[in-house]
Amino acid sequence: MKMLEYEAKSIFSKYGVPVPKGILIRTAEEITKHLPEFGDGVVLKAQVDVGGRGKAGGVLMADRTTAVETARELFSRTIKGVPVREILLEERLPIEHEYYVSIAIDRSSKQPVVLFADAGGVEIENMALADESAVRKIVVSPLLHDIPAFLMRELLGGAPKELAPVINSLYHVFQEKDAMLAEINPLVTTPRGVYAADAKLIIDDNALARQGIEINRDLSEREREAEQHGFSYVELDGTIGVIGNGAGLTMSTLDLIEYYHGRAANFLDVGGGADQERVMHAVRLVASMPKVKVIVVNLLGGITRCDEVARGIIAAGVAPPVIVRMAGTNEEEGRKLLAECGYRMLESMDAAVKAAMEATQ
Repeated sequence: MKMLEYEAKSIFSKYGVPVPKGILIRTAEEITKHLPEFGDGVVLKAQVDVGGRGKAGGVLMADRTTAVETARELFSRTIKGVPVREILLEERLPIEHEYYVSIAIDRSSKQPVVLFADAGGVEIENMALADESAVRKIVVSPLLHDIPAFLMRELLGGAPKELAPVINSLYHVFQEKDAMLAEINPLVTTPRGVYAADAKLIIDDNALARQGIEINRDLSEREREAEQHGFSYVELDGTIGVIGNGAGLTMSTLDLIEYYHGRAANFLDVGGGADQERVMHAVRLVASMPKVKVIVVNLLGGITRCDEVARGIIAAGVAPPVIVRMAGTNEEEGRKLLAECGYRMLESMDAAVKAAMEATQ
């Protein structure tokens, strides 16, 4: 789950990462009582969960005389389709230099990787593509509580050594908050010291309960419903709904749709031993997606009984056509139930996907 900037900065601060003086406001009028706490220059940052917020007009500069009016203007905007409900009012830092630092998981080594660049506040991906040497990286064993000094020296190169404690504190955040990404862009030096001028933190969805987070804000309503039913569910942007049992079988169905130049609307794995009610909820969930024109149900009955699957499909009673391929336990009974209700059944996954492609034409 992505944390908003003010939430990430609050966490960073507790771990010793210096952050600018700031306060969250929900109305422009709130600024008046807080302005005496700030200097002449302030920054107003829309707290919206979108990338490229600055370029989209979500970060504005102001002074004491224009802060209220600037806040009103920002509250009236939508940033990439997201309305501005909250603004982080911060002091404007006297920045001397901007750096970039982030910590994520290196999939090849399955260990934390720390990235650092001598230029921050820019599109780091484009910079890295233009010059690979512009971004330095180190891989750190997750068994280590701190980044070893020799690795830190390799990471910083000629950058000020004062950055090292801040990066090490960021590493502590990454470890202890079960993060997928902890990023500061830019990490700035000022006459008063080092500050995280911006902050990004993404927490592993699987660790939210351990972190005391009850609701995953990143989930759509359908994703939240899928979570309640225990489905493995991912929304895509196609027109062919997919329901399978087992991640491998479901992914194979998606691959076959792609092979025949179709587009899947989702990934939904009902899991093993799915009963009538579980299948019914799965079919209704997929059918509720506006773009879905047809649903492919591809299940193999082991501990999952085909007759239970058939009853679930029938009970769902959805509008989009449902094409079924199932085999295994109680297969004949399941086929009979579906045939009586006019559902189309095919012998192979390949045939089911081809039929689904025809149905979307």
